[in-house]
Amino acid sequence: MKKLVFVAVMLVGFLTFAQEKAEQKRDRKARMENRESLSPEQQAEIQVKRMTLQLDLNSKQQGEIKKIVLEQAKKREAKKAQWKANKEAGKTISKDEKFAMKNEALDEQIAMKAEMKKILTADQFSKWEANHAERKDKMESRRNKKAKKENERK
Repeated sequence: MKKLVFVAVMLVGFLTFAQEKAEQKRDRKARMENRESLSPEQQAEIQVKRMTLQLDLNSKQQGEIKKIVLEQAKKREAKKAQWKANKEAGKTISKDEKFAMKNEALDEQIAMKAEMKKILTADQFSKWEANHAERKDKMESRRNKKAKKENERK
């Protein structure tokens, strides 16, 4: 009898845990779909407004940054479309292609940093770099947590 009760309690626990995971996945998918539903122009507008609040940008800086951010958003949309097409076709990326993509991304980051340095004041630029580093750290910690969970499952 005790074994039966123990098995029933464990089963309920596992089912509850599985439902929570499913809800988290649905929430994450909803957030991603909401983000994807914005056009590159809308994404750029939101990003410039956030930067204006964080860095206290003047109108000239806002206009210059909006051009850069809009260009980035359009490139990102094109890359997303390419990724989806490759995924649907079942195409995998070779090591050389992966290297070229990472190299290109780093070149774009260097160019972005140079452009921002031209547009922003020294104080604004240091704040921008600090915000950028903080976001990068958050993304890496999320990625590490995800990888750790994946390794635990295997």
